[in-house]
Amino acid sequence: MTLDDVAKAIEGAVLVRGNRQDLRVERAFAADLLSDVLSLACNDERTTLVTGMVNPQVMRVAEILSIAAVIIVRGKVPPQSMVEYAEDLGIPLITTRKTMFETCGLMYASGVAACRATAASEPRSRP
Repeated sequence: MTLDDVAKAIEGAVLVRGNRQDLRVERAFAADLLSDVLSLACNDERTTLVTGMVNPQVMRVAEILSIAAVIIVRGKVPPQSMVEYAEDLGIPLITTRKTMFETCGLMYASGVAACRATAASEPRSRP
């Protein structure tokens, strides 16, 4: 899906378009704890982060993990500092009034796959 397709599917508003016009969204990960994002998210340029957090640290984590785009749910409005940081990083930022559950469901129904856990987060087998 393109960024515009995602925004349309979730009835979202694109606040920051980013610097990649060819952006394709293939996977998504949803969390409100940045520690979960850091330990579980796929880190590639085709994964979107769905979150209810609205602080600039979200954009920093997205940068570290090479996240393709960030979607803010539940009608939350990010502060100007977060929007400016997203613009500086060139990472798209979308807002939607939908809940996290609805947003993920709509994205999944539109063809966006779930992000698989990394090996570090998978349960270890017992000897």
